[in-house]
Amino acid sequence: MAIQRTLSIIKPDAVAKNVIGQIIARFEGAGLKVVAGRLVHLSAAEAGQFYAVHKERPFFKDLVEFMISGPVFVQVLEGEDAIAKNRDLMGATDPKKAEPGTIRADFAESIDANAVHGSDAPETAAVEIAFFFPGMNVYSR
Repeated sequence: MAIQRTLSIIKPDAVAKNVIGQIIARFEGAGLKVVAGRLVHLSAAEAGQFYAVHKERPFFKDLVEFMISGPVFVQVLEGEDAIAKNRDLMGATDPKKAEPGTIRADFAESIDANAVHGSDAPETAAVEIAFFFPGMNVYSR
């Protein structure tokens, strides 16, 4: 397995619940290292740009509104097979379908307010990391 980096976002619903530390502890407990992180409040333009891949989908406007409703914690996770590991830890997008013990099963409110985002492929991860951490100003251990 290769060492990878992936973008993880702790979304406004989870930030509002004050569970950032609990979520990060799950990543760290699974062997992922936080190599960059910051709390940001996205503008509508930033959220729209980040989620532009969904622009033609019916949920795009609601997604942007949700993502600007409060601060988010963006982070870069690093570790063996980090992308798949992160996605396994997150659980299904719909928390009602997420396996018990996953982040979404434990912290998400709905399919829309689903606590976390994670990159789905190495190419996506590279683009998403560069969006929030331009110039790859990311710590490496």
